[in-house]
Amino acid sequence: MTGESATSAPELAKGDRRLAILLAMAMFVLVVDTSVMNVSIASVVHDLHTTVSGVQSAIALEALVSAAFILIGSKVGDLIGRKRAYVLGLLGYAIGALAMALAQGLTTVIVFWAIVGGLGASLLLPAMQSLIHGNFQGAAQRQAYALVGAAAAIAAAVGPLLGGFITTYLSWRIAFLLEDVIIAVVLSGIRLIHDVEYTGSRRVDVVGAVLSVLGMGGIVLGILVWQEGGEAVGLLLALGAVSLGALAWWLVRRKRAGKAVLLDPDLFKAKLFRFGVSGQLLQQIGLGGTMIALPIYLQIVLEYSAMGAGLSIAPLSLSMFAVALLAGRRGGKRRPASLIRAGFALFTIGIVVVEPIVPRATSGWYLVVPLMIAGSGLGLLVSQLNNYTLAPISEERVSEAAGVNSAGGSFGLSFGLAFAGAILLAALSVSFTSMAQSSTVLSGAEQQQVSKVLEHDAEVVSDTQLQKQLAGQPPKTQQEIIRINTQARHIALQVALLIPILAGLIGLLISFRMMRLPDPRQSGSGEQVVLG
Repeated sequence: MTGESATSAPELAKGDRRLAILLAMAMFVLVVDTSVMNVSIASVVHDLHTTVSGVQSAIALEALVSAAFILIGSKVGDLIGRKRAYVLGLLGYAIGALAMALAQGLTTVIVFWAIVGGLGASLLLPAMQSLIHGNFQGAAQRQAYALVGAAAAIAAAVGPLLGGFITTYLSWRIAFLLEDVIIAVVLSGIRLIHDVEYTGSRRVDVVGAVLSVLGMGGIVLGILVWQEGGEAVGLLLALGAVSLGALAWWLVRRKRAGKAVLLDPDLFKAKLFRFGVSGQLLQQIGLGGTMIALPIYLQIVLEYSAMGAGLSIAPLSLSMFAVALLAGRRGGKRRPASLIRAGFALFTIGIVVVEPIVPRATSGWYLVVPLMIAGSGLGLLVSQLNNYTLAPISEERVSEAAGVNSAGGSFGLSFGLAFAGAILLAALSVSFTSMAQSSTVLSGAEQQQVSKVLEHDAEVVSDTQLQKQLAGQPPKTQQEIIRINTQARHIALQVALLIPILAGLIGLLISFRMMRLPDPRQSGSGEQVVLG
């Protein structure tokens, strides 16, 4: 979302207008998909007889697959044709949405929605950028990029409300079926797209591709395995860290030898690009951590419906949308680095204010002001970071740079979702066990049973669910465990929110470094950054 979206341009020709609208519809589905999952967590858990952490893992895994394969997806599009990659990406997403509509268990969600759908996104995003660039020229191209960027922004703003409404009054399955309907409409106009020929090298860096997948995948999967109480956590994290280090070494070595590389390591020599990608990564970590903790708090702790959760999250998404538009139109009067600094500051302040509210709030109204503050910060970041990162990149390298930027953002989102979720469950287990052991109401046998259960199966549950599980226990025992559960959940959620706060603080420190650098100058096709 950039200032380009606000500039006036001549009307698109009829065929161009229809194509631009279809591309915007595809982007809308991509963005709204995760929003539906976030506000429907409680309903999905109930209907599929699974756990909150299981659905968290699926959401994080979908973002991870998209991040891990987006650079590979870009190269695949070069080799098989951008139009074909675009169609395959849409079909992958359609399969994931259809699987969600028909799912009877978590395995279906993980295999088809998270993995197949994530692979679809990794093909779709880079192909869409190339197709817009190749099917439109001049003012029409700027309008097409602006329309697609606006669709993404609108989806981010209304996604929680739309998903909450459909889930509450119809079913979350209907929401995913509607995604398939939109994709079918998009595919009906596929003849309007002219393929964009790739004229670059067709050599493939297979080793670099494998190392990138192992690196990002090892780290996030390690966190997800830890969250689920599995083994080999250290091995997966070590595999991820070593693979990322090996990838950096491999890329430099291949570049010096004049061979094909997955991505050009020289991109990172530019401080503007390096700081911009870092900012994008941290912004998405903060957003991911926030968007996994808040829906759990609203749906499990306050026991809101999906509609109630969507309405409560709306101040964050709507303020982000409004401020991004405003900053896009009037941000030219301020340095981009200063707006980025203000964005990280406002986001951090907003989440910090939420911390003391968590154990005291009895409704989502308590969150309105801090979420508006945090959303305003995200709006400033959304309006500036992509342009800051990609504006100085030359025309022939902007597609590759945008792919790196997208991969960094998607990896940050998956990391934030996974890490905040894992920290939440770990904090819940520790605090629950500690309070149970110090309780004067629970017997020694009951305390030992609590510790044994939580050692392998910590889970966020509502008071209503817990009361059903405790049926048959003495009233005093029921009351004590519910009291402990309530306090432990509050502590766990506060600890989880430290992840986005820490990401915001690190981003703020980086923004001060940005202030020391000269502002980026446009040297490429700036319109392309909309999809970065």
